[in-house]
Amino acid sequence: MRFKIEHEIKGRMRVHMIQQRMSYEEADTLLYYLNKFPFVTSAKVYERTGNAAINYTGSRENVIEALKSFHYEDVEVPVGVIENSGRAMNALYQEKLISKVAFRYLRKWFLPMPLKALWIGAKACGYIAKGAKTLSKGKLEVSVLDATAIGVSMLRGDINTAGSVMFLLGIGELLEEWTHKKSVGDLARSLSLNIEKVWIMSGEQEVLVDVSQVALGDHVVIHMGNVIPFDGVVLDGEAVVNQASMTGEAEPVRKSIGNYVYAGTVLEEGELTIEVRECGGGSRFEKIVTMIEESEKLKSAAESKAEHLADKLVPYTLAGTALTYLLTRNLTKALSVLMVDFSCALKLAMPISVLSAIKEANYHRITVKGGKYLEAVAEADTIVFDKTGTLTLAKPEVAEIVSFNGKDEDELLRIAACMEEHFPHSMAKAVVNAAKEKNLEHEEMHSKVEYIVAHGISTTIEEKRAIIGSYHFVFEDEGCHIPEGMEEKFRSIPEEYPRLYLAIEGKLAAVICIKDPLREEAEDVIKALKHLGISKIVMMTGDSEKTAKAIADKVGVDEYYSEVLPEDKAKYVEKEKLSGRKVIMIGDGINDSPALSAADVGIAINDGAEIAKEIADITISAEDLYDLVTLKRLSDGLMKRIKKNYRRIVGINTALIGLGVTGVLQPTTSALLHNTTTLAISVESMNNLLT
Repeated sequence: MRFKIEHEIKGRMRVHMIQQRMSYEEADTLLYYLNKFPFVTSAKVYERTGNAAINYTGSRENVIEALKSFHYEDVEVPVGVIENSGRAMNALYQEKLISKVAFRYLRKWFLPMPLKALWIGAKACGYIAKGAKTLSKGKLEVSVLDATAIGVSMLRGDINTAGSVMFLLGIGELLEEWTHKKSVGDLARSLSLNIEKVWIMSGEQEVLVDVSQVALGDHVVIHMGNVIPFDGVVLDGEAVVNQASMTGEAEPVRKSIGNYVYAGTVLEEGELTIEVRECGGGSRFEKIVTMIEESEKLKSAAESKAEHLADKLVPYTLAGTALTYLLTRNLTKALSVLMVDFSCALKLAMPISVLSAIKEANYHRITVKGGKYLEAVAEADTIVFDKTGTLTLAKPEVAEIVSFNGKDEDELLRIAACMEEHFPHSMAKAVVNAAKEKNLEHEEMHSKVEYIVAHGISTTIEEKRAIIGSYHFVFEDEGCHIPEGMEEKFRSIPEEYPRLYLAIEGKLAAVICIKDPLREEAEDVIKALKHLGISKIVMMTGDSEKTAKAIADKVGVDEYYSEVLPEDKAKYVEKEKLSGRKVIMIGDGINDSPALSAADVGIAINDGAEIAKEIADITISAEDLYDLVTLKRLSDGLMKRIKKNYRRIVGINTALIGLGVTGVLQPTTSALLHNTTTLAISVESMNNLLT
């Protein structure tokens, strides 16, 4: 496609796409296309101007070549991406905001006074009716205060003040609604399915295919620990499914033949084969939006406190108005109190602060499922790290394969990869990737695969029982043994590597040594977290004592525990919580799920097991552990902003009430200053916390 480079600096390019007009759909298509390239770090597309701002790494020629090759009709955008991008919604609210301001001043300048009074009176009736409805239910809330202020102004004939109050209230409501919907939309998009491949039944065999190839009626196999990719009916198997993301149910639900399952829920135990009943991605997005909007998870304690406090202050404001009139017999001074209340600012600024922080976190590739989790991160004093995939790189590699049954290393790797490709774990990925690099074909050659959490996998290959997993699973649980005469070879395997043990027919067939490099930034991140107020940092791993100690010494954790099981991690978290500590748990595997659920805040790594991400309260990028430092700084910044907003709201409004009661300010001026400062605080609360 033809384009023109408008501006360029190293690593950033702004281009103009040469076309008559860019639609919302075209803008989203171009954005999706650009973000597919690994060298594009971020991109923004502006449909109004037809421009695209592209941040990239490496050669600028890569960007230019990508743009030259771009054609709207050639890009296959997944279902739901364009429909739920939020671009049209943002444009709609921008137009609403501009229209509201424009109509306000057009009416003020050009509408004759009688018509203006009629217009304002009609609008005032809506606010008064809302306040009366609230009052009829026996409640004294902010709507009653708004109705009283507008009603008294109208009775006094002060239609300009009534109009100003309603205008500022309308602007505030519009900004709050826009910010809320945008934050919820960003959050829902982050939580939406991002599945590229699924297993389908082809005859008697499982075949891995692109999700785009799946059609209605296909039979899809879902293994333990994976997200269910489509709505469907269970044809075979029995499993326990976590439906919290869809229904809010705390307890997992058992599913068997004939039951209906929903896209986006997580299979915790067992295995299911389902018949696909719905392929579209849009329904998943809508379900998540509904769940978020109805869930109290979105509200932090500070936000809820502000809302309750706002409503509680309404009677005091009304009482203050009445008392001022009784003492001064001056309606103007009494109205000055009524025109200034604390509740509007509290109810507006606090939710905007929290939702803006969630949106900002999303910009840093951090998905936060609710404001209360940011608050919990700010209060946390203990962090528990799982080692593999968190403190170490999320992409471990096979370092060595030691054969114990005389078979070729490649053949043993092929068998291991065939078993491991069914289950999401960083060590399993290492085996599968190693086979892929060697171009080893590993078509299905086994019977049904069974996964035992935190232990390993068992199946049957050529009518022989084959297992792969931990030392505990292979030698202690399954009773396998080392072939005679191979004991010395077994003892000589390097201790520093985590290992997978492959056994066939009760005999050790191979030891697969996994190279799991420490993240370069791990030590600095630990130091930074301590500097930000985390007093206790713990590492827990299923690896041997020697491997665990080596990692713990390098990164500088306060405590470490080796050879732990999933339940051990969860018990430790519970013990720390009982001692009064606020605990963050960070992990990436199925075996971390109990601890993630037990912690005050569970944080999952983005490319870890789907069940870990679903259970976790926050998800961070796998690329950089510094996201934890960013998250902590963001959470601390949010709590500082909330406290600052409290002080400013109380200080400014108390001063305005005092100036009104003493007669320094007229009610119209008090109302204008009150609403202006409320709006200013709310707008400022939308600014980024981190610079």
